Formats: sequence, C-alpha cells, structure tokens
Amino acid sequence: MKTDNRICLGAIVGVHGIKGEVKVKSFTEHEKDVAKYGEVENEAGDRKFSLKVVGHSKELLRVKIKGCDDRNTAETLIGTGLYVSKDVLPQLEEEEFYHADLIGLDAKEISSQKVIGKVDAIYNFGAGDLIDIKFSDGGSEVLPFTKEYVPEINIKDGFIIVKLIQFAEDPEAQAHEG
Repeated sequence: MKTDNRICLGAIVGVHGIKGEVKVKSFTEHEKDVAKYGEVENEAGDRKFSLKVVGHSKELLRVKIKGCDDRNTAETLIGTGLYVSKDVLPQLEEEEFYHADLIGLDAKEISSQKVIGKVDAIYNFGAGDLIDIKFSDGGSEVLPFTKEYVPEINIKDGFIIVKLIQFAEDPEAQAHEG
C-alpha cells in the first residue's frame, strides 16, 4: 500500500497485564474509532493487525490485538504506528483536512506572500493544536493552529498562509518576516 495514502490512527505506547493487551494513544477525533475502520497496519505496511478496544488505562485505550496473547509479544509492538488507507475513512467536508496532509506544505508569510519554510509537524499537548514551521534558513517557529495565525490552508496548491508571532525584542523573528 502506498504510504502517502495512509493516515496514522494511533500508536502502541505500552502494555497492560499479562494477556497481550496493549495501551494505544489514539489520534482519531473519537478515541475508540482507532478500531473502527477494519484492519490496520504498521508504518512499513508489512504487518496487519485486527484491533478490539477493551477499556481504558488512565488516558490511553486498552486494546486487544488478534493473535497477541501474552505480554512478551505485546512488548515487541511498543512504538508501532497503526495506519489505514484514507479510502476507508469518512469523506471530509470542505475546510476539513487531515493533519498528515499539511506536513511538507509550503508556509507563506501573510504580508509578503513569500515562502518562508515548510510545515514540519502538528502538535497537541492538551491545550489545542500547534503548527511547527521550519524556516528555509534552518530556524523554526511553533504557532497556535488557529485562523488568526493560519488564516489560509490550500492543500490543492500546496501551501498555507501564516502570521508569525512578533515579539518587540526579537530581531530573528523580524528577519523572517520578509
């Protein structure tokens, strides 16, 4: 399966008990949807897994994987991303997108419309999404992923528009402005 047509629904981050259950960090809008779309596969695409959500362990899902029946086997799966083809996911509405579709897009500065770098990552540490822009000169800036700081997203043409955060005494940020 082509890897650029896939979305990571979650990742195995630990084990639970001795019967092969794993702890999964879900990246889906509704956490239990990590098991909703059928078989998932690892990042390389060479292993497939059938998942069943069986409960919670703190902030993580407890998941049973078909054929994983002991703790030792489960431990070998820690760090595994769980991917599906975009084709099995619901159709997106206009103005909706997957975070993975933003990675690698050009970032254009709002006032100059010049390309200043690329989208490197999207983060969420609990207080909302953040977007990490890697500048062409090697620097970076993490911005709130809101309409104020990212007023335009154009996946079709491969760019986003960003408003950089200006600090009065930050000559480096001013240098990136244009």
